[in-house]
Amino acid sequence: MKLLPDTHIFLWSLLEPTRLSKRVAAELENPLNELWLSPIVIWEVLILAERRRISLEPDAATWVRRVCQTVPFREAPLTHEVAIQSRAIDLVHQDPADRFLAATALVYDLTLVTADHRLLRSRRIAALANT
Repeated sequence: MKLLPDTHIFLWSLLEPTRLSKRVAAELENPLNELWLSPIVIWEVLILAERRRISLEPDAATWVRRVCQTVPFREAPLTHEVAIQSRAIDLVHQDPADRFLAATALVYDLTLVTADHRLLRSRRIAALANT
């Protein structure tokens, strides 16, 4: 399975793994699965750190770089097709980050890993719920 964690799942997997369901934790750790990462997740992590909603040491940018060097994620490029699909996708809300994550999952045929019920409602994207 090709997995795309959303921002919460990404952070929880690294900082608070007990917040992951057993199924999600097992799938993220399964070496047969491919882990993908959207630049939108990194962008949201940096915003959370700037707003002091999370603390990353020694600083957010260094922490992100270290994670990207050590965790075997494949980066999902933010392409024009992802941008087009972000506006076409059937989401009930307009959150740009969520729309880009859903569109990324759709364009690259990934399973979005999320606890966000708004994302889980979409019928067009494959999702793994953290429940």
